[in-house]
Amino acid sequence: MSLENRPLYTGGCQCGAVRFRVEGALTNVSVCHCRMCQKAFGNFYAPLATAPEGGLLWTRGEPKRFRSSSHVLRGFCAQCGTPLTFEAPDGVALAIGAFDHPEEIMPTVQWGTEAKLPYVDDVPSLPGHPTVEDMADAPYLAELESFQHPDHDTDAWPPTERGGRA
Repeated sequence: MSLENRPLYTGGCQCGAVRFRVEGALTNVSVCHCRMCQKAFGNFYAPLATAPEGGLLWTRGEPKRFRSSSHVLRGFCAQCGTPLTFEAPDGVALAIGAFDHPEEIMPTVQWGTEAKLPYVDDVPSLPGHPTVEDMADAPYLAELESFQHPDHDTDAWPPTERGGRA
């Protein structure tokens, strides 16, 4: 039996109620601009990566699912609403933003471009500012404490003490 070096990815929802692990190479790394994906993600498009067959394991909880069409289920966290999956007859795609290291997963193709919002390509040309520069208009940011699950697996979540970290 040969040992192969298989990529390993982890991720989950914003609140930590649902976590996953993917063993093996991701495929079909894309963004979809179709109106159904826009609504499912509440966003300009859906960034997705397909898990290899048999390579996806739910390590904490499981998504709740909504049948968005005759062939597709959309998985999301029932606790916090994070979009997690696009489940079709050809496999399970996961939301790239739900991975612990989304910066490692670069889309290679766009689908559903007939519904692409007309300003999406112009977003990179908008002025950009770090969050700290918004404190004058949003002073609460200075004291903001995140209750979001960290970008790594934890033994338990949420922490036992409010404000604690896992």
